[in-house]
Amino acid sequence: MKATLTIILLILSNTFMTFAWYGHLKFKELKWFENLGLIAIILISWGIALFEYCFQVPANRIGFKENGGPFTLVELKVLQEVITLVVFMAFTFLFFKNESIRLNHLIGFGFLVLAVYFIFKK
Repeated sequence: MKATLTIILLILSNTFMTFAWYGHLKFKELKWFENLGLIAIILISWGIALFEYCFQVPANRIGFKENGGPFTLVELKVLQEVITLVVFMAFTFLFFKNESIRLNHLIGFGFLVLAVYFIFKK
């Protein structure tokens, strides 16, 4: 149960993180954002990132082995990184249709999956 909850919270956290870090790149397409300056965009992104922390911190506290969770610190970090890339890929396909995924991207992602395998191998 704690493992599942941790993963769900990490997915939510990374969804907000991705929108905070990259969502503003699409703001220019929205009429009410087109004239905002950099400071306004930073503040909006910072506001979005607050929700990232509202999910990330509980995910780490619940999932960390020393707090009664199932994951070591290294396992939590590797999970977070792989979830970040999966969420980012989905975000890219949905919102940035002009971006392409090349073979070297897929190979790199495959290596990350292997990293998860080796990190969790007992």
